[in-house]
Amino acid sequence: MPRAAGLPTVVRMTGMDARDTDLKKELDATLRARGELGDEYESALVDSFLEKVDQRIDSAVERRVRRQLAEQQMTVARDSRSPRATDTWGERFGFGIVSLVLAVPLSAIGGGVAGLPGLLAAWLGIVGVNAVQAARSNPGLFGHRGQRRQDDAWED
Repeated sequence: MPRAAGLPTVVRMTGMDARDTDLKKELDATLRARGELGDEYESALVDSFLEKVDQRIDSAVERRVRRQLAEQQMTVARDSRSPRATDTWGERFGFGIVSLVLAVPLSAIGGGVAGLPGLLAAWLGIVGVNAVQAARSNPGLFGHRGQRRQDDAWED
């Protein structure tokens, strides 16, 4: 069916692109029906078309909202699964300084009272406290190596 030269096209009227073919067809049908039925049905035809546009917009908005909610839920789920370090750099630095400052008198006391075994016990305690602090602020620091080996064994 040839299009009259004076009639506006759907693309010129709405700016819709090729992915809105259903809506283009609806608008074309509405314009053809208006031409056939006359001006007395124009209001009803326009209302019907606008209702379809509203439904299309509502469904698009609903899809976007659902997608954003799903993305937010995934982000929350990921954040809750991977604990983050709560210590700041300053807290870790301060803990290291206090550990070194306390290491001097502990070494002197342990070495003076019990000799070499006392010195080793003092330093094992210092290293142990620092290891616990490092593991607390970096949850996967010591655990990943063993888990990788076990996972590799299952893949073979």
